[in-house]
Amino acid sequence: MTNILLCGVGGQGIVLTSKLIAAAAAAENMKVMSAETIGMAQKGGSVTSFLRTAAEDEDLFSPMFPKHSADIIIAFEPSEAVRNIDYLKEGGTVVVNTHGVMPVTAALSGGTYDPGEMLSFLEKNVQELISLDADRICKEIGSPKVLNMIMLAAAVKSGAVKGIDMGIIADVMKKTVKPQFHELNMRALSYEP
Repeated sequence: MTNILLCGVGGQGIVLTSKLIAAAAAAENMKVMSAETIGMAQKGGSVTSFLRTAAEDEDLFSPMFPKHSADIIIAFEPSEAVRNIDYLKEGGTVVVNTHGVMPVTAALSGGTYDPGEMLSFLEKNVQELISLDADRICKEIGSPKVLNMIMLAAAVKSGAVKGIDMGIIADVMKKTVKPQFHELNMRALSYEP
């Protein structure tokens, strides 16, 4: 069984990423369950997706899992990684986008936000940390809309998303995303820094 937590803010493609992982797991004849918790209904609110996959012979009863049991956290934003770090199991992996998005609460209160502090916390508290500036990679590819594909590719390539390979992810993406976006998304999935 693999427990996957995806987190970030609205508009980053977290729900689509969760659906792609779920569809890839199903294509590999795995059991899969997922559930999203979505904060503010507008762009910028916290979004968390719980996803569990299991082999056909394993029991899977709920999409939610307890704290300290996530095999991987895929964090599209550093403060959301820190906010959800209690879900990570000992020795689990965190894949985090280093580009911060100021939380709505800080913006409304006139506060400040330093993603560097969040990244420092993660570096000190996570054994298996993969940090990437996915926003910079989006600029290199030519579209901010591929952020989720970049994060998904990094997570799958880490090996922490068990039983799913990049070929299956690419196949599922082509069945899910409109054809005019296939080439762009394939560039994001195959990006090598």
